[in-house]
Amino acid sequence: MSGAAIYIQRDLKISDVQIEILLGIINLYSLVGSCLSGKTSDWIGRRYTVALAGVNLFAGAILMGFSPNYAFLMFGRFVAGIGIGYGAVVASVYIAEISPASSRGFLTSFPEVFINGGILLGYISNIAFSKMKLQLGWRMMLGIGAIPAMILAIGVLAVPESPRWLVMKGRLGEAAKVLNKTSDTKEEAQERLSDIKKAAGIPEDCNDDVVQIAKQNTGDGVWKELFLYPTPAVHHILIAALGLHFFQQSSGIDAVVLYSPRIFEKAGITSDTEKLLATVAVGFVKTVFILVATFTLDRVGRRPLLLCSICGMMLSLLTLATSLTIIDHADQKVMWAVGLSIATVLTFVATFSIGAGPMWSVYCSEIFPLRLRAQGTAAGVVVNRVTSGVVTMTFLSLSKAITIGGAFFLFSGIALLGWIFFYTVLPETRGKTLEEMQGSFGKFWAKPDSTTEVHSGDANAQVQLGTI
Repeated sequence: MSGAAIYIQRDLKISDVQIEILLGIINLYSLVGSCLSGKTSDWIGRRYTVALAGVNLFAGAILMGFSPNYAFLMFGRFVAGIGIGYGAVVASVYIAEISPASSRGFLTSFPEVFINGGILLGYISNIAFSKMKLQLGWRMMLGIGAIPAMILAIGVLAVPESPRWLVMKGRLGEAAKVLNKTSDTKEEAQERLSDIKKAAGIPEDCNDDVVQIAKQNTGDGVWKELFLYPTPAVHHILIAALGLHFFQQSSGIDAVVLYSPRIFEKAGITSDTEKLLATVAVGFVKTVFILVATFTLDRVGRRPLLLCSICGMMLSLLTLATSLTIIDHADQKVMWAVGLSIATVLTFVATFSIGAGPMWSVYCSEIFPLRLRAQGTAAGVVVNRVTSGVVTMTFLSLSKAITIGGAFFLFSGIALLGWIFFYTVLPETRGKTLEEMQGSFGKFWAKPDSTTEVHSGDANAQVQLGTI
């Protein structure tokens, strides 16, 4: 969309406000998929929900590619947005549930790796189709997204189902087979199965292939436990997850990714080709540094990477805001400020990618207990998408109101608040099993003499089985 927006505006003759709505509205559309993802994934399973996301993304890309006007294009964005909502929640949950603790950070960062790879391919497609006829070029840029969506929808059917979901359905034999395939040793597989059965309220000595599970009426208890009557540990987990999602997006990453051609134009680059080439550099740097994070998450830990990342983002935003303000007030082109603006855009996406970028999928998918995992992750994604939607749907208007430099000064201040929040609230989770995770939470919110771990009857011990 970043490059396509240039040609959409020219072809359909729409205003800046319509463009920012078009770019940002998909985040609000994705809320439909995010809100449905918890119940859907608990009903039909994690992998079939990912396949459903792929079908939506395929249909959305086709609809956008054949859009005759602005209204139809918005409808295509709506269909694709539902797929984004499903995928954003379930992909990270699925990977966290199927991964051994030793490599969970590495594997759960994969969605962010391929999101960044997709962004880079999108930027490249902008250049590849930019020389085509105006009416055809931007439609090709959007329609070609149907290819990876189709691969996702079909390819995910070849992978095993989440062992935790299988246990929730009483299919212990299938869960054991999946764990044997996805654990480093047979002993680890047995230990993981024992932990999951304990979390699910199934007796440890029960070794039947299929266990009859009494269905619960609704998932209302899950939401009440999350928001109305949380234990100290769950309260801490919820605050940490929602805060991470909020600060990740409110620091302006989607404004940079989606409006990079506008930013480079403000910095003094006027040629369409040069602007698109600069955005390719953004995508390349973002992809390279997300790979760095992927290989260091399980070695360095979540917390150090996140704190270094948000600090780098803050400094990059502050420098970018200063250089853009100098350019805006200069009577002639200030080449050093132009170069500094481009460089700081690249350092911003680089520092974002080493920590804040992958951390939402890694951290938030592993800290919620089994009973609350799908809905808790969905709640975080809702905050993520709403925040992103607000940022992207107001960036152009905000830039006109307080200047583009002022907008990035604002984002820099938000990043500073994010660093304080992460330092204060987020504990380290590296190397812990999903069932052990709650021992790290609750101390921040609990009184000194209160118990912070969740015991039998609390969130991690009792699982609402069946349809949630």
